[in-house]
Amino acid sequence: MRTETPQPIRLSDYRPPAYLIDTVHLTFDLAPNTTRVKARLTIRRNGDHAEPLVLNGEKLKPISVAIDGRELAEAERTIDAEVLTIPNPPAAFELATEVEIDPENNKALDGLYMSGGRFCTQCEAEGFRKITWFADRPDVLARYTVRIEAPKSFQRLLSNGNLMEAGDLPGGRHFAVWNDPFPKPCYLFALVAGELDELVDSLVTMSGRTIDLRIYVDPGMADRATYAMDALKRSMKWDEEAFGREYDLDLFMIVAVRDFNFGAMENKGLNIFNASLLLADPATATDLDYERIESVVAHEYFHNWTGDRITCRDWFQLCLKEGLTVFRDQSFSADMRGEAVQRIKDVKALRARQFAEDQGPLAHPVRPSSYLKIDNFYTATIYEKGAEVIRMLKTLIGPELFRKGMDLYFDRWDGHATTVEEFIRCFAEVSGQDLSDFFAWYEQAGTPRLDLKHAYDAAARTLTLELSQKIDPTPGQPDKRPLPTPVRVGLLDAEGRTLAFQRDGQAMDETVVVLKDAKASVTLTDVDQAPVVSALRGFSAPVVMTTDAAPKDRYVQLAGDPDLFNRWEAGQDLARDLILARAAGKPDEVGEERYAHAVQRALADQAADPAFKALLLALPSESDLALARQPADPAAIHAARDALRQRLSLHLDEDLKRLHIGLQGLGDFSPDAASAGRRALRNAALDLLAANPRSEIAELADGHYRAALNMTDAMGGLSALMQIGGEAFEAALADFFDRWKSEPLVIDKWFALQARDPADSALGRVLGLTAHPAFDQKNPNRLRALVSTFAGFNPARFHDPSGAGYRFLADQILAVDGFNPMTAARLVEPLGGWRRYTPELGALMKAQLQRIVEAPGLSKNVYELASKALAE
Repeated sequence: MRTETPQPIRLSDYRPPAYLIDTVHLTFDLAPNTTRVKARLTIRRNGDHAEPLVLNGEKLKPISVAIDGRELAEAERTIDAEVLTIPNPPAAFELATEVEIDPENNKALDGLYMSGGRFCTQCEAEGFRKITWFADRPDVLARYTVRIEAPKSFQRLLSNGNLMEAGDLPGGRHFAVWNDPFPKPCYLFALVAGELDELVDSLVTMSGRTIDLRIYVDPGMADRATYAMDALKRSMKWDEEAFGREYDLDLFMIVAVRDFNFGAMENKGLNIFNASLLLADPATATDLDYERIESVVAHEYFHNWTGDRITCRDWFQLCLKEGLTVFRDQSFSADMRGEAVQRIKDVKALRARQFAEDQGPLAHPVRPSSYLKIDNFYTATIYEKGAEVIRMLKTLIGPELFRKGMDLYFDRWDGHATTVEEFIRCFAEVSGQDLSDFFAWYEQAGTPRLDLKHAYDAAARTLTLELSQKIDPTPGQPDKRPLPTPVRVGLLDAEGRTLAFQRDGQAMDETVVVLKDAKASVTLTDVDQAPVVSALRGFSAPVVMTTDAAPKDRYVQLAGDPDLFNRWEAGQDLARDLILARAAGKPDEVGEERYAHAVQRALADQAADPAFKALLLALPSESDLALARQPADPAAIHAARDALRQRLSLHLDEDLKRLHIGLQGLGDFSPDAASAGRRALRNAALDLLAANPRSEIAELADGHYRAALNMTDAMGGLSALMQIGGEAFEAALADFFDRWKSEPLVIDKWFALQARDPADSALGRVLGLTAHPAFDQKNPNRLRALVSTFAGFNPARFHDPSGAGYRFLADQILAVDGFNPMTAARLVEPLGGWRRYTPELGALMKAQLQRIVEAPGLSKNVYELASKALAE
């Protein structure tokens, strides 16, 4: 049991730093257990009022502290477990410190640690304080010079900026000196030292400068970084064209590491990546891996301007860099892979993670007002919902004014740490609009629920749209105010053709209705016939929308809505209603057959993109369905979804087999969007065929796996065999492990696949895998592959009526919290939704949360999320 309650940090308590640090000189004498770090900081008082100097520092062994060359006596400074305090420093001075740290035993993987025999760093959000004493906050920006000394066995010595000097030292050692000319907060500091292969390329910028590009990977892996290099060059060019942003240093580097709490980190000029998001070749990486590499490489590069050159005043402004940069990387991916398909994928991810977050006790605004550990706020709300808010802003003011607002933001705040208010002010200035009401999207938690009703007057040829919005209470925010919400609307006739209309005297075929209040009414004129209303096109706002549309209207949209997002959405809505009706004991077999026939027609559309067809074949996930019906019964949802899958499989049997044969790729692998789309449709067809109870499907799936020429198809075959189960699956599973046991990233896929096993024995399989020699609880990738996948993507088995799944997850959280609190805290979320489930399941989930909160020695990270999840 905790003996004291941690106190929150509040946005309302923000104060500017009492001291500023202009320059930082760091010297690292690297050794696995006894690294020495010397720091020389030029410091000056920020204002007229004299205050003690307080610097953060954790797990540091102090060696010396000096001001202007004079060693401080113990009476002149105080050191405790978290800070160094100097009561009476001068107004301006140089502080010199030396500390010793132990990177090899740093299993929390923040600060300076070792991974695969190499030194590497992770300083966001508060890791730099584990390297040396510093004002570890994002509004203290300094210019860094870094000297690294190490044995020559650590071949590469890398840090931020430009390489100024390198050479040999006595005793088989060497050194390198790096200088970053741009001021940055300490969370962007990076250091890597070790044996690494190098992939070298270059790019000429729009002003004619040549930039050296280097990617560092495990020895022998350079070829697998080729796609990441290509993605980097495309993203650099795209940022020039889309936002006018050119890279500023002479060198840009990326390093892949094996052990990493995050996906990647945007350290200025030296991005550090989880190897799973950088290395790819056809034999070991799926198309999804290629997509994620492309997206994350772009994301971290785009941070150079939205995060590095302009950073956050404080951590409450985290969305200012993350939500904005997610918007930028999503826009890039849409241009690379097709706008409609990418939009559907982005919305699926938003609903799966952020909508669930908004419906639970961990709901929080895009800009939170308080936290215990900022590590816990790297959430879907900050990232994905933050991106949706930027998208709405662009919709409200238009693309031209949005670009002008971004240009003003870059010009005004370059080299500074700023706030969301200042960001929004730039768009208000260029547009002349009052955006004060829009700011509520940043301050108010919860997913708005919109309702749309329509009435057609044939005699007057008018259509009246009645819109209303409601936002349910969330923790700490019982009363909600309306949010300005843009709703894109188009009209279709009974055949799915576009209907023109007029609004305010202007002819158009699509309009944006902005719902500013709790209710609004809009009348469209010159509407020639009773229309099908296609609303919320392109998912123009992160809301849940209900309408008074009849099911027949959804079928019209599924057949021909020119807005491909709404065409897909119509199919999802129809499937959702059918599954939930069956789960409630009211199956609509006629409706299920009609739905299967509609999907069959959609598959026959020769003009449709294969990637889009693959998305049409996928039913709503069990997690999405649980959000739509409360209290949720995971077992009933699972059975009902399986029943509709089986009906689809039987109805589409011949169509699916033709697709599977016709899309077989025999040529060289290409990761381009068109080729990936064809593989996606072929594997989606096999996935649906696996729901067919006929025995020959197992032979088809096994043949698919055995004949696979790339990892995408191998995983597609293995996944289909898993759904069928039996000897063929176990044999293929053993074959896969034997073939790839020396490839850690591939074995992560092997663990993750089994974590999704739909069989009744899934939990036993997962428990057994925790004892497998290849399972390493201290490796975040391996832990996420097995534990997070089981808890987050296998709801029927995680929510076992016995509560065994919940006990398993709680056991893992408590074990991991002992050495990596950041990763442990990220495992809490699946238990946090206990109120959404049946009372019997909710009670079992709540009991495990209570057990976690009462555990001795619990970290602040886990305590914050578990205690919030329990709060009434």
